Amino acid sequence: MRRLVLVAAGVALGIPLFAGSAQALNGVPGVDVSNWTGEVDWPAVAAGGGKFAFVQATEGSDWTSPHFQAQYGGAAAAGLIRGAYHFAMPHTLDGGQQAEHFVANGGKWTNDGQTLPGVLDVEDNPYQDKNGKNSCYGLSAKEMVAWIKDFTTTYRRKTGRHAIIYTTTSWWRTCTGDSTKFKANPLWLARWGGEPGELPASWSAHTFWQSADKGPLVGGQNSFNGSEEQLKELVNPPAEITLGGGIKGRTSYTLTVSNTGPHAMTNIRVSGRAFGGTVRTAPGCKFSGTAVKCVIPQLKPGQRARIQVVLKAKARGAVGIKFTVGEAEYTLKA
Repeated sequence: MRRLVLVAAGVALGIPLFAGSAQALNGVPGVDVSNWTGEVDWPAVAAGGGKFAFVQATEGSDWTSPHFQAQYGGAAAAGLIRGAYHFAMPHTLDGGQQAEHFVANGGKWTNDGQTLPGVLDVEDNPYQDKNGKNSCYGLSAKEMVAWIKDFTTTYRRKTGRHAIIYTTTSWWRTCTGDSTKFKANPLWLARWGGEPGELPASWSAHTFWQSADKGPLVGGQNSFNGSEEQLKELVNPPAEITLGGGIKGRTSYTLTVSNTGPHAMTNIRVSGRAFGGTVRTAPGCKFSGTAVKCVIPQLKPGQRARIQVVLKAKARGAVGIKFTVGEAEYTLKA
């Protein structure tokens, strides 16, 4: 059974930020590995308390890790929650194209109860001696924000999930101008030490924290900022619908129902109640007097449906229609 989250007026669904949870101080332990890590003893990671793993899948415009399949599959076989990450090279190809490369080579989210959303790894340019670019890959803050937006928007469109962003506070401030435009994307903060410290401006709390590059478990040492149950909620989120609409004059009203989550939905029931007039037409719906009832047979992730209602409005006074979908209400008032 999928839980339904309804979001009115195009407001984005907030991401899990579990700073107030009972386990937030120490969090749920996990690791991250890359091509350089090589073969991993995943049962030992699980036996040592690891609960999740991030595995590098791709880099830049065309590189894929030769160890990805073994590492990613091995983590799953050992019972770990796993997620893939893409190392950004913003100077080589636009963000959307790198997102497509990532999704096609391991970064696609799967509704299997074990897969985290994909990660965009944006940090200091490690190849400055080779490519001659600065820490920000030669991009201005405005250009970098546009690049990241292109990547995350494309990933959202292709998977139904908000990509996790891995970064450091110092890089984010320097290379994006401390942008506040990515609040919907969970933050995986990199800061080695005993505490996360200050966060980039887009976030009020971190979702993951990389506290060391080495430790008792293989690879980088990480924690999830919450409980195991909350980690599972991030893996398998509820369905999500966003409501919006428009008005033409005093008589024509359009409700837009968008599936902005990762799950296909069926038999979405919409009811409406007019005020200041009666329903004249409502194509595809049943109506009588001021009442209208509609059923949307199916909405796949990214799809939307529109319900149009024409009223016979009174000459004066407030007129419009209040729609109800589940527990959410959305009113269009002329």
